[in-house]
Amino acid sequence: MLAMWVEQLLEYASGALNAIRQDEHYPALMAWARTDGLRTLGGDMALAQALAPKLWNQTPLERREFAAEPLARPWDNEPCWCDSGRKSRDCCGAVSLPGAVPEHLMWMLSLREWTGPAFKAALASGRAPAQALLEAGLIAAESNQQGRAQQMLEALFEATDWSQLPEQTEPAFELLIDIYQDRGFNRKKATLLDNVLEHGPLFLRGVALERLCLMHLDSDDLASAREAFVRAQQTLPDSPTLAYIEAMLLLHEGHPEEASERARFWFRRLARYGDLDNEQLQFLADLADNPGATLAEQMVNSEEALAVPLTNLQTLLEDLKGAPELRLEHAADGHLEYHTSAREDTLFAAWQSRFLIGVDKEAALGLEGDPWPHAAEWLDALYENPAWLDSPQVVQALAVALASRFGSLPWMANMFFVPLARRFEGWLDQIESAEGRFTWDDADNAFLLRTGLALVVGMERGARRNSRQLAERLLVLDDQDSLGLRELVLDQLLREGRDEEAVQLSNQQEPDDEGPLLGVLMGRALALFRLHRLDEAVHSLRAVKALNAHAIAMMCAHNPRPVPLALEVPEPGTKAEAWQYRALMRDQWSTSQGALEWLAAQQRHLSE
Repeated sequence: MLAMWVEQLLEYASGALNAIRQDEHYPALMAWARTDGLRTLGGDMALAQALAPKLWNQTPLERREFAAEPLARPWDNEPCWCDSGRKSRDCCGAVSLPGAVPEHLMWMLSLREWTGPAFKAALASGRAPAQALLEAGLIAAESNQQGRAQQMLEALFEATDWSQLPEQTEPAFELLIDIYQDRGFNRKKATLLDNVLEHGPLFLRGVALERLCLMHLDSDDLASAREAFVRAQQTLPDSPTLAYIEAMLLLHEGHPEEASERARFWFRRLARYGDLDNEQLQFLADLADNPGATLAEQMVNSEEALAVPLTNLQTLLEDLKGAPELRLEHAADGHLEYHTSAREDTLFAAWQSRFLIGVDKEAALGLEGDPWPHAAEWLDALYENPAWLDSPQVVQALAVALASRFGSLPWMANMFFVPLARRFEGWLDQIESAEGRFTWDDADNAFLLRTGLALVVGMERGARRNSRQLAERLLVLDDQDSLGLRELVLDQLLREGRDEEAVQLSNQQEPDDEGPLLGVLMGRALALFRLHRLDEAVHSLRAVKALNAHAIAMMCAHNPRPVPLALEVPEPGTKAEAWQYRALMRDQWSTSQGALEWLAAQQRHLSE
């Protein structure tokens, strides 16, 4: 019965609004109510007449700068406000509506219909009720009207009285953040988060901190992510989302055992005190049992159109057998060269007819377009043609595509990258057995080296030992380090506390015509500090200062302003380069006892 009333009310209110917009005077509405409105309500004249004044009283009028023109409710013995000529008690006053009429209904419908200057002026008036902005914004987003949704939700969060925000504001906040993310409005996103954290109600501040933590994780700023998580935990200590975020944070930090332990803590706590349904409890139980696998499964299943194709890909990779023979030849200079075979070229051509996107041959790791909008097609085709993976070019394209989408997510490493690396390591065994220098520019070697780089990146966070071992093997083959793996291996050695090895690696000669890398110099300084070889560490810091004047100060700063990374690889010597290193490695400096204090002291000394 209630659902029928809601449907009738919406149809009647929409018609009433059209009648009002044609004239914006009350008599025109009542004329409509007794004709078209009457038909809308199945011929119930009493209901048609009683409903019209209620809707008129809440309708914003353009001629009044979007204020309403409400009628005074008549007393029982006064003439009814529907202009029937009867007393109110004998007319509309005797009618009981089948259900409630939301006070914001006509504003919500108006916001859905206004366009152009009228729409902008209505938002600028500041008269729109928060609930109307919320509902109209969500409806616009569902209709894929991102621009309209953004404008209405921005008006919602520009309110000066945050206490008046509706209880359902949380999904609107999440939606506006997503819209900013999709449209590249990073400054607006940061401003909204700052405003919510400073002024928002408690529940919304907790959600903002959770989103902030996830944003820092996406940008590899683990120190800031940890800080945001602690603040969120203090704000909303019983939020189930915190269990999910802490597991992700710990996996990013390289602590899978602690992630399981903390997930068990959250399960016990929330099962006892939390108001969770069975599905939420089961997710927490799965998270406690295996955080990485649970998060990976959740991510795959959240990709509605790709859930089955990605699951099939996982099955396919797990079933891969040994690597086929490569066509390897020794050149006159003794270098080892890989040349594609006719069969491999045929397999790659079949794959490329479905994949469509080319690998960027000018980049170490990149594609010439985005293959993921049509991923279901090429994933299904690969599943039906597993022999395509006998071609290193196909494995290269697949590895780069997976790295572009999942390479920063630790929990995806074991699902895709580790099994794919097993096939690649079979080829690597053949190259090592053939002996010879294996460089990027020779023959088709780049296909294999680029594949190795994509796999190293994909495993770096979730399977660090696999990643480091593969990177070290590639470094031996390509002593010119054309893949830029030395810095990555050095970072991983530091994370494992293998400081002597880190120093040895940092001592290696730089490739011809290339200067030292910031990450290598800073990593060397940290390793030497840990080994109490302070004079050598200071010498390394002098080289850091000469290379990038911002790096040491950026690392020491407690809460520096993030630097947008316009390019994948920042220019040497820039603040962007210094920020990138801080985001990647500050957690290692901060967890090395006394390291940041020593670094700050050296910064002052070097400045003098």
